[in-house]
Amino acid sequence: MARKKTTAAKRRTQAERSEATSAALVTAARPLFGKRGYAGVGTEEIVRAAGVTRGALYHQFPGGKRDLFEAVYEAVEADLTARVVADAGRAGDPLGEMRAGASLFLEASLEPDVQRIVLLDGPAVLGWERWREIAAEYGLGVITAVITAAIEAGQIPSQAPEPLAHLLMGALDEAAMFVARAEDQRGALAEMTEALSRMLDGLEARGR
Repeated sequence: MARKKTTAAKRRTQAERSEATSAALVTAARPLFGKRGYAGVGTEEIVRAAGVTRGALYHQFPGGKRDLFEAVYEAVEADLTARVVADAGRAGDPLGEMRAGASLFLEASLEPDVQRIVLLDGPAVLGWERWREIAAEYGLGVITAVITAAIEAGQIPSQAPEPLAHLLMGALDEAAMFVARAEDQRGALAEMTEALSRMLDGLEARGR
């Protein structure tokens, strides 16, 4: 019995060490990728910043820098989604949450790690399908839930929420990419925020 307990404890310790190493690599790589982009950061710099070896990097991420980048991208998406949900949730009604969430998401497109990792390098490094799959995993369910709530509240017409959620998610992604690639990003942000607001106004007007 004691031997079994010792083995189980050892496994937990190994799992904890592995998780800590993975987290250290993601934490170290995120600002580097955000500042200089995927192509501008080498694995040696990442492992030095994380305080681990190259062997540890490849043990945690067999695909090397590309797999680590995917983990970083997921971390950025998770953080961004949590922030948008928390802040937009203060709006008080579903359509207000939709408006606030769209505005917050677009404003985040000016942040270095969101802009470089999510909008610029993400599709190029991961491929469009994988990039879109991860984005949908974090954002699509949230958008669908808000649309469903808005339908139930009578704020927009009764309809299947999933198609509209895909359309809105696509519009948000395109708007954010437009801002990220613009020479005048602040000006582009204002233009896209206004355009999205008009689009949401149209949804609301047709529901009444």
